[in-house]
Parts: sequence; structure tokens; C-alpha cells
Amino acid sequence: MSNDVVVALDVGGTGMKCALVRPDGAVHHTERHPTLAARGPEAVTGNILDIAAGLADRARADGLRPVAAGVVVPGVVDEETGTAVWSSNVGFRDVPLRDLTSARLGLPATLGHDVRAGGVAEARLGAGRDERNVLFIAIGTGIAAAHVVDGKAFGGAHGAAGEVGHVIVRPGGPPCGCGARGCLESVASASAVGRRYVELSGIEDVTAFDVATRAAAGEKLANSVWTEAIEAFADGLLTAQALYDAGIVVLGGGLAEAGEELLAPLRVALDARITFHRMPRIVRAALGDTAGCLGAALLALDSLGATP
Repeated sequence: MSNDVVVALDVGGTGMKCALVRPDGAVHHTERHPTLAARGPEAVTGNILDIAAGLADRARADGLRPVAAGVVVPGVVDEETGTAVWSSNVGFRDVPLRDLTSARLGLPATLGHDVRAGGVAEARLGAGRDERNVLFIAIGTGIAAAHVVDGKAFGGAHGAAGEVGHVIVRPGGPPCGCGARGCLESVASASAVGRRYVELSGIEDVTAFDVATRAAAGEKLANSVWTEAIEAFADGLLTAQALYDAGIVVLGGGLAEAGEELLAPLRVALDARITFHRMPRIVRAALGDTAGCLGAALLALDSLGATP
């Protein structure tokens, strides 16, 4: 057991975070690779399998025994069948990634959803480890959530649970990539905040983090855009709290890098909206961008009955 490790891969739209993880959750080795999504889903699948096999070889070279693999991907994931059903970022359509990984490595494999896996990692190992009911929300290019109860995330009937980014908070508002208008993601995601500032200022290449920094420095336009996003996010979070009644809300992803510039006004805005629901603690994620990879390892360890 002391020499056992699992192979873990978190596949994103632009990059992959990969690791060898021991059964106690300790990370033995990490790697990062470009996803190369522009080459198409078949090439990405081949890339994933090659990297996973390379990690297993690395483990053996280090005198360790790879015992399972966990892979997490964005989009709609059927965790029961191990299928990457659909992903706009990577282009997957009904890819049996779990079975392909298992066949290539000759090891048991699991396939999960990147945000749900990140939520599991934050709930067990990170900022939510003292709470039974954790809502993890990743705010990046989009917004997605994972509802984790007693360390287990729920994917829903079709693998699409937790899509709080598509709660409509501004009816008739900005168009969203999903086809609707006024979704939370279209107003309060990192990409939406940056885009809104660029539209109003005419200044190119401004990120949401830049907007937060400028707002903190007292710039009026940045403060207006930032406040607009926080008010919308509080509306979406009110709906999420009505549905999930979380004890703690853990915010991750790029926008959470703003720290208290986001968390403090968000707490105030949500508290002003709450009626009979209990106010959750709202905190920043503790594991950063390693949460998905650690979550992939936890899924693999769960499948073996060897969870830390």
C-alpha cells in the first residue's frame, strides 16, 4: 500500500493538470501539459491517453505501483457509463473516456466532471472540510457549481446538475453561450466582467482581475462594473441557497483570485437578500487550480475503497 499511487488528470479547455497521488492524498509528482483542443477531440483523447500512460511509467520508474486512474473533464459527463457526453471547450461528443483510459493503462479508471471533482476535493481536503453541506462554485470563463454532501457530489439524472451559471438573473439581458439571455454566467463570470468593462471603456485586454484591482483603487467605471457583477452574483447565489441550503459556499476559479474584494461585498449583498434561509459562510477555495486534479485522484481512490 505504501508504494501505491493513482494517476490523476484534470483536462481543461487549454491545459491539463496531472499528478501521481498516494492513497493518503499526498502528491508525489505533478505535470502540466497543453490540451491542444484546436486539433480536435480525437487528438485530445490521444493526448490524454499518452499523458496518462507516461504518468504510469513515471510511477514505475520511481519504484511506485500505479493502481488506478482518475480523469476529469468539463461539460456534460455521464459518470455511470464513464462517457464524456459533450464539451464545448474540448469538443467531446460521447467519448467513452473511462474505458479507453482503462484499456490503455491496464488499470481500473474513473471519469468525472471537473467542477464536481474540484468540489469534492475542496469539501474533503480544502476550505469545506469542516462542513457536511458544501456548495463549490467555480467562476472562470463560465460559472458552474458542485453540491457536495458528506464528501459526495451529485451529478443529477443527466450529469448536468449544478449549472448555476445558467440561472437567469437578468431576464432579457446579455446573450449567453447556452442560447438564453441574462444567465448568471453572461453577467458575472470572469469573462463577462472583463468584456463589460471593455465595452464601456473602449480599453482592450482588460481582465476581471484588472477590473477588481481598478475598483479597489477607486476607479468609478470599474467600481460600477464590479458592483453590477456582484449584485447579479448575489441574486444567483440566493437561488442556489434556496435550492441547496449550503453550510458553506466555497468560491474558486479565476474570479476568486480577487479574494476579499469579491467575498466581502458578496457577503453583504447576499445577507441583504436572505429572508428565512440561513446565511452560509462564503470563503475562497483553498486548493487553487489543483482542486480538479486532486478530485480526480479522490474519484480513483473511491473506486478502490481507499479514500483519504
